[in-house]
Amino acid sequence: MLRYRPGVALIVVDVQNDFADPKGSLSVAGGADVIPAINEQVNLARSNGALVFATQDWHPEHTPHFAKDGGIWPDHCVQDTWGAQLHPDLELHGDATIVRKGTNGEDGYSAFSMRDATTHETIPTELGALLKEASVDEVVVTGLATDYCVRATALDSASLGFHTYLLTDAVAGVNLKPGDGDAAIAEMEAAGIHLTTARAR
Repeated sequence: MLRYRPGVALIVVDVQNDFADPKGSLSVAGGADVIPAINEQVNLARSNGALVFATQDWHPEHTPHFAKDGGIWPDHCVQDTWGAQLHPDLELHGDATIVRKGTNGEDGYSAFSMRDATTHETIPTELGALLKEASVDEVVVTGLATDYCVRATALDSASLGFHTYLLTDAVAGVNLKPGDGDAAIAEMEAAGIHLTTARAR
């Protein structure tokens, strides 16, 4: 059973205005509703010696991630815009580490890896190295969106050897097709990721 302690990292994925706010360009239904549960987890983690990381999509104006440049998504989380900012209700406190992804136009969803727009090579973000330097062996994933960045982050975490938990009541899905979020959770469970809830903590 998950217990926050030194050696555990809580990863809060992409709780940004463009995803969590109804006015965001890629708003996730129910995105703002999970923020209180995430805040509780942040406080629990900090009070028990665990580390807190938060990720941000941090895209330039042009990236293969965007529909105008060949991707599937509307423009979102463009650097230094309102949409890219962390949602104001998210209570991270000053000791959380922010990991930004896609800063040079890379494509992808995971907090651990990106795809170079020119070479198409998969390259790591700084997150994996930061966790290993801190002797982290367990990772707890929460945030937005279940079927994309949360899914990819949790799967990468498990593949890198971290004992990985998903807080199923502190995530929300895009659901481009009905049921995508549930299918992503089933895929994560099949990959060995442990499903738990914020309420269970």
